[in-house]
Amino acid sequence: MQSSSTPAAGPAPEPLITNARDASSAPGHAPADVTHPKTIRSYVRRAGRTTTGQAKAFETLGTRYVLPYTGEAFNADAAFGRQAKVILEIGFGMGEATAHIARVRPDDNFLCCEVHEPGVGALLKRIGEQEITNIRIFQHDAVEVLENMLQPGSLDGIHVFFPDPWHKKKHNKRRLIQTPFVAQLVARLKPGGYIHCATDWQPYAEQILEVLSADPDLKNTADGYAPQPEYRPLTKFENRGLRLGHGVWDLVFTRAQ
Repeated sequence: MQSSSTPAAGPAPEPLITNARDASSAPGHAPADVTHPKTIRSYVRRAGRTTTGQAKAFETLGTRYVLPYTGEAFNADAAFGRQAKVILEIGFGMGEATAHIARVRPDDNFLCCEVHEPGVGALLKRIGEQEITNIRIFQHDAVEVLENMLQPGSLDGIHVFFPDPWHKKKHNKRRLIQTPFVAQLVARLKPGGYIHCATDWQPYAEQILEVLSADPDLKNTADGYAPQPEYRPLTKFENRGLRLGHGVWDLVFTRAQ
């Protein structure tokens, strides 16, 4: 777990970090010269400081919206205070897209995992400013949350937006979306539930398409890549990339009924 950062002495602009590619290597990842890392995590630790506004959001909203990692079975109805569809988001960066999606889908509950403290603080700040009530956060590795707290058939959807692409071929093995992990995701989905991935790195998009297509319990909702769903907004990071001529690929698969 990332340790808390000391709040800045005065107001500071929010750091714009929306993608794990802006990160440094994480403890727990194998060094670059190790051929086969022992584990794959859903994150890499990133540099950055917690701003005064983010720290205040932790103080005022953290106890309500940040859930403790217990390693025990997760009760969504109790955590959200209502019965509704549960969508898991793995790695939300600074929470811009997460907050937007929660606002436009108020009838769904969003369970979001992110270890980066400024990112969690930024999402809490958005929650307070926009009066969002259907988000809960685990500030913990999503892989461990998935393995130890989420029960089979408990999720209605899964969002994985712009995971670290690990550009170098020798590092591709560290990518999150691989066959064993996808099998774990599918096991937690209800029949008819969906997985929505998005990436701006074409080789990773091709890998994701191959891996999801190979799972016998998943069905592609499109002929290849999917149109961008209306609920997923264009973030500042994504708009900047599009202006530079970068592509973005969405993939949406559903679990067989």
